[in-house]
Amino acid sequence: MSDIRVLSLPLRTSFRGLSSRELVLFKGSKRWAEFSPFVEYDDQESAQWLKAALSFANDELPDLKRARVGLNATLPAVKVGEVDQVLSRFPGFRTVKIKVAENPESFDEDLARIRHVNENYPGTKIRLDANGALSVTGALEMIQHLGEIALEYFEQPVRTIAELKELKSAIGKAGLGTKIAADESIRKATDPLLVAREQAADIAIIKVQPLGGIAAAAEIAKRSGLEVVVSSALESSIGIAQGIYLAASLETMDFDCGLWTQNLLADDVVIEPLEVIDASVTVAMPQIDEAKLDLYRAPKDREEFWLARIERCLRLLQA
Repeated sequence: MSDIRVLSLPLRTSFRGLSSRELVLFKGSKRWAEFSPFVEYDDQESAQWLKAALSFANDELPDLKRARVGLNATLPAVKVGEVDQVLSRFPGFRTVKIKVAENPESFDEDLARIRHVNENYPGTKIRLDANGALSVTGALEMIQHLGEIALEYFEQPVRTIAELKELKSAIGKAGLGTKIAADESIRKATDPLLVAREQAADIAIIKVQPLGGIAAAAEIAKRSGLEVVVSSALESSIGIAQGIYLAASLETMDFDCGLWTQNLLADDVVIEPLEVIDASVTVAMPQIDEAKLDLYRAPKDREEFWLARIERCLRLLQA
């Protein structure tokens, strides 16, 4: 691990309450890699993110099954009047993931935002993501209110696997047909395959960093037996590239992937952005822009925070 840089990249729009994204880039024996667990994650969870970064920096890339990967636009929990401006950053999108349930009072705003997309972008596939913030009753109510909209799926509407099972059963009994996708119930779980064994979801959201790297994530995707969507965690183009290589290496990929979130950053760290044409991206490793590493260098106290965090995570991996 060399050329370690701690960065703070500004965001165009508040995302998960953040106005900037802190992350670490470092150079391994083969390429640059990114380590970027959110600051509230504990060391045990963050160690898997470091394992993934070390693997990407030093291991061979996987064999590819496709040269391009389809992408979805991501719409944060913005006001309806801001929707078009945000979506303009995703030219040619066919699929939109809409964040919902950011706060307990957001139900009506969420419905308005979803309906705006459905009415103004006809033919667009719509998927929702609540990050586990809803109750079973609240999630079912949202699906019922959107009865005129055929959702592609609802990602992590509720927090626990038991709640996912309850919601999935309620959806079936109501004849609604909405698919359920699991994210946190996979990437934050001690056993990432439990949600599949419990038949609590239809789709597995697979993220490379939280699952320990491309090889580990691919194995979980395969063993789950679920349909798979590869997604990201608000990363720079370096982190996104890792997810793109995973998505391109899987045997089947029937969904647009959540690997376009670098558009939510006000700037990036690469010389040329990832080549996105008609909402799909060419599989390639972008080149670091050394000037951006200096421009977005984090303050000294944040550097100390991240370097200490890496040391603690390394000790956990070595143990």
